[in-house]
Amino acid sequence: MKKIIKYSSLAALGLVAAGVLVACSGGEKKDAASGEATSSKKEIIVVTNATPKPFNYEENGELTGYEIEVVRAIFKDSDKYTVKFEKTEWSGVFAGLDADRYQMAVSNISYTKERAEKYLYAAPTAKNPNVLVVKKDDSSIKSFDDIGGKSTEVVQGTTSAKQLEDYNKQHSDNPTILNYVKGDFQQIMVRLSDGRFDYKIFDKIGVETVIKDQGLDNLKVIELPSDQQPYVYPLLAKGQDELKAFVDKRIQELYKDGTLEKLSQQFFGGSYLPAEADIK
Repeated sequence: MKKIIKYSSLAALGLVAAGVLVACSGGEKKDAASGEATSSKKEIIVVTNATPKPFNYEENGELTGYEIEVVRAIFKDSDKYTVKFEKTEWSGVFAGLDADRYQMAVSNISYTKERAEKYLYAAPTAKNPNVLVVKKDDSSIKSFDDIGGKSTEVVQGTTSAKQLEDYNKQHSDNPTILNYVKGDFQQIMVRLSDGRFDYKIFDKIGVETVIKDQGLDNLKVIELPSDQQPYVYPLLAKGQDELKAFVDKRIQELYKDGTLEKLSQQFFGGSYLPAEADIK
C-alpha cells in the first residue's frame, strides 16, 4: 500500500512540473530531434541586386537603401512572417523567383507586361521616371529621337534594354548600338563619363545619385516624356498570393502613416511617392 502511495505522489509531481514547463514556454514549439525552440513564423527570403544606390546598396557590409528599409518596415512586428535578405546578380533575381528559391524581390523593378505574366506585382513604393544621360559637350543627342547610330551599354533583361531593343526593331535602318555588359550602374556611368559610349537611359533618382556621389559633373540629364506611370515595385513569385495581400496592405498603411514619405526624404532627398490612388 505504501508503494502505491509513493508512486502516485511522484506521478502528481511530474504532472505539476509539466504544467510549469508549458506555462513558461511562451508559445514556442520544441523540435522533437534537437529539443531546441523553433519559431512558428514563416521565413520570407527577399532577394536584391544591391544596386543602384539609393534604392539598394551595401554600407559597412550591411544592406540598406530605400527599398530595403521599406521591406523591413513591411515585416516589422509581424506575427506571421520573418524576413531574410539575399544578394545576387540581376539575372539571378528572376531565376531565383522562378525556382521558388526567393519569395520576393526588390531591385528597382519597373512594370512590364512580360514580367506581369510570370510574377506578382505588389503595390508600388516609389516614383522614378527614366531620363537620358549624355556628356555636356555632346550636342548631337537632345532627345530619344537622336539615339540612332549612337552607342550605349545595357544589362540584359532590364527595362531600358527592352525599350532599346524595341527601338531597333522599329528603326532597323538606323539602329542604336547596344553593348551588353554585366557591370553595375556606377561603373557604366563612369564609362559614359570617360566617353566610351554615347548615352545612357536609366531612372532619374539613380542617375542623379551617381552623378553627385561620383562627381561626374561632365554629364547632363535630359527628361524623357512618358505616358506610363514610372513606378518601382516589389515583385513576388507566382503562387505567393497570400503574401502579396499582406505586403499590399502594409504598403498602404506605411503610405498613410508617413513612413514611406520619411524614407523617401531620407534616401532620395525629396518626395518620390506614387499617387495614393495607385497604391492598391
